Amino acid sequence: MPSNPIAAKFERAFDADIRAKFFKGLDFAGPEGDPGWFGPGSAVWYVHSHLPALVLGLVGAAYIEGLDPSISWMAYDHSRIPERDEHGVPTGNVDVHGATVRLGHSVSFFIGTAYGSTATAERLARTVRAMHHTVKGTRPDGLPYDADDPEWLRWNYATVVWGLATAHERYHRRPLRDIDRYYREFVRVGEALGGTDLPATKAETAECLESYLPRLAVTPIKAFGTGPNLRDSEAKPWEPGSPFMDWAARDMLPGWAQKLVLYRPPNPLVLRARRAALWTALNGLHEATGPIREYREAESRVAKGAWAPVESTAPTAPDPVLSREEVEAMA
Repeated sequence: MPSNPIAAKFERAFDADIRAKFFKGLDFAGPEGDPGWFGPGSAVWYVHSHLPALVLGLVGAAYIEGLDPSISWMAYDHSRIPERDEHGVPTGNVDVHGATVRLGHSVSFFIGTAYGSTATAERLARTVRAMHHTVKGTRPDGLPYDADDPEWLRWNYATVVWGLATAHERYHRRPLRDIDRYYREFVRVGEALGGTDLPATKAETAECLESYLPRLAVTPIKAFGTGPNLRDSEAKPWEPGSPFMDWAARDMLPGWAQKLVLYRPPNPLVLRARRAALWTALNGLHEATGPIREYREAESRVAKGAWAPVESTAPTAPDPVLSREEVEAMA
């Protein structure tokens, strides 16, 4: 246990709320010499080691992801994020617990694929692919949606790498000088989930996101969970669904997306103060806590040898067809 009181408190909270629930079966300590998908010295190891910025990046990614109406309806039909009444009908509010569970799974995935053993990273990718295979349906306007659609996978991938890289550039104390190295490396994660023709630079990702604009929209689901409609949210400032996290996510958006969601930044003085406060809070927490245990275990694992990293993460064979219950049992 860390001797720093803040670090010790964070470690206890992370252990109880995230690690115990979402890191089950993930191996970071062995086998000796296994670098996993990336290894030390990689841009992914560096970016993902700043856990507070990583979490903010995931919140931003989830926000822009939901501008695709199909993804809005996927969440409506298949996820625990919408709050529902006793009859299962969404109320228009965010289910804080459901959103926290989604965030916990996301954190375990992006920590596990960064620092876990090769087998751990592959297991996580198989689980996510299996879950995607179960997400199929029809929107209210009659259009079908399918989480295995290559176009959806490309959009989803672009939103995630954009969110993580943007939060890193804006809020990391010492951001990478060559952010494109992160974009190039991260393609490995997208390919492991079945993505093809993925953007591999910051410019390509920005172009990819904007190219989807004709098919994007603010659905009622999206509108109910953002901006003024969150004023009565009971979520704490750092939780998904809180007005502050909603502001932080919308403030990160590209200009065209800010127009789409009617984002109006505060006056320049307030904007600078908010960003400075968030920068200070994120880096203060990171400096106080240091790298999480999984990062330290991965460093120790790799120091004991030097395997060659895998050449490709793309699936080599079709996945078995599983029910949602069977997939959830894998997690």
